[in-house]
Amino acid sequence: MANVFDPVRRRADTDPDTVAVRGDITASGERAVWTYGRLRSDCLDYAGALLAAGLQAGDRVLLVAPSVPEFVVAYMGIQAAGCVVVPVNTMSTRHELEYVLADAGCSLVIVWDGVGPAAKDAASALGTPVWPLRPGAAQGAVAAQVRDRDPADTAAILYTSGTTGRPKGAQLTVSNLLSAGTIGAACSRGSSADRTGTGLPLFHVFGQASVMMATFSCGGSLSLLSRFDPAAMLAMVRADQLTIMAGVPTMWNAMLHVSGDVDPRDFAQLRVAVSGGASLPSEVARAFEARFGCTILEGYGLTETTALGTFNDIDRGAKTGYTGAAVPRTEIQVRDSDGRQCLPGRVGEVYIKGATVMKGYWNRPADTAAVLADDGWFRTGDLGQTDVEGDLRIVDRVKDLIIRGGYNVYPGEVEEVLYAHPDIIEAAVVGVPHDHYGEEVAAVVAVRPGAELAAEQVASWARERLSAYKIPRIVRFVDALPKGSTGKILKRSIDREALRKVGP
Repeated sequence: MANVFDPVRRRADTDPDTVAVRGDITASGERAVWTYGRLRSDCLDYAGALLAAGLQAGDRVLLVAPSVPEFVVAYMGIQAAGCVVVPVNTMSTRHELEYVLADAGCSLVIVWDGVGPAAKDAASALGTPVWPLRPGAAQGAVAAQVRDRDPADTAAILYTSGTTGRPKGAQLTVSNLLSAGTIGAACSRGSSADRTGTGLPLFHVFGQASVMMATFSCGGSLSLLSRFDPAAMLAMVRADQLTIMAGVPTMWNAMLHVSGDVDPRDFAQLRVAVSGGASLPSEVARAFEARFGCTILEGYGLTETTALGTFNDIDRGAKTGYTGAAVPRTEIQVRDSDGRQCLPGRVGEVYIKGATVMKGYWNRPADTAAVLADDGWFRTGDLGQTDVEGDLRIVDRVKDLIIRGGYNVYPGEVEEVLYAHPDIIEAAVVGVPHDHYGEEVAAVVAVRPGAELAAEQVASWARERLSAYKIPRIVRFVDALPKGSTGKILKRSIDREALRKVGP
């Protein structure tokens, strides 16, 4: 028997005065700080309030909050009570929240005071009770006893982005989340002396599983930004003397473009920067190391694998373009269209098996069967290839593959070339319908302030580095690309029809 709350409870039993969570640094320099002892007490009080309100083990609770310490209190309180947390994006609309509330059958909505009215309106429409989550997260309830749970019990339901059809709720078990914590800590060689910081949203699997759970599993401290800001992130590195930092490629890129001189000695204690969520352009990784003196190590995982799959070996260092080998207790295979395992160097679909693979989609047996085999192998929908050392390179999403005149074009390869251009700071490559070729290669790019770049210059840059069929014939300039809650570029938000009118 186990509970997701166990790592917090263990650390609080041995070192209650150690800092567990730090919040935003305010303009006055003040911030919210929870020790492990306080966190344990507040989480158990929160659990007690949930049980006093009549919630039962297995009841689903919607949690709408940014990355503040109170998110952790509510999240772990829900776990301690034996309920199931359903964390959602704070920018979700009423329509989106009504769907999740109904689909998950939530018994309660917990919403941060600073979030807009969408969650309350959705709850009102469905007659679901709402609790405000306020600074301090105090409930004044009688502390609950931690509920022991079966490791296979569902502990969290995280809804996928819904790139096709309606969003599906990935059921992550008690064992999935605890395993993600111990595996993540092992990958970063984490210890109780580590100080981890992030601007990732905790409602997303990356921040929740491989950052929060990993930090608590090794008994370290976690510094949070409620909203990512590159200058604030760099200030937090200095103020908290962070040893581990986690983010997505757009965050590293944004930090690179913070004005002012940076002394790498300010970051001497930073052991590793963990990157995930999207492929890391090699130019961004090289520039980050040159400016801050810190190596970014890339990993790969999905919501359905509790954020984990592969990670670059921290002792060996980064291998440019690769997300590393399978993490502990995990297997990776690349298979062709007939289901046969590919030889190194051949592109195929990535499959994952291991301790962090979800138990299935909530109330969707057919969707579960389509991606999760009886022997435990999960079909990711990502295209990749391994090298002779077993390291994985993600080529692209199967659905993002562009087929131009019968030739396969992997957007990630083209984007890598575009990111190497000194004036391009963001790039996304997509396929646009074409009467003759079937699809045409289109690039949407954002350039650095003050730069003047023409579409033909972008195409010429690519022409010098890529085969003719991979060159973007359509180039559109934007101030910034659309991004999701983690900062990941959202290609599905790019209007293909509008690009078609741009050219060629």
